[in-house]
Amino acid sequence: MSSSPFMNHLRSELRIRGYSMKTEKSYLYWIRYFIRFHQLKHPNQMGACEVRAFLSFLATEQHVAINTQNLL
Repeated sequence: MSSSPFMNHLRSELRIRGYSMKTEKSYLYWIRYFIRFHQLKHPNQMGACEVRAFLSFLATEQHVAINTQNLL
């Protein structure tokens, strides 16, 4: 497990809710990416503005498919 209490809590929540391991890995990957994009700022200190900036970055710079963005 990761050393981050936040990520450990997310992992536990996903397992409690019965998500598959593949889905869990995918969600945790994108959450880590989001946090790194915002220079390791904790997600509880961010809001809609940061989410929009991240999704815009994915669409314009990374050319991530809209269906992937909808997953987020």
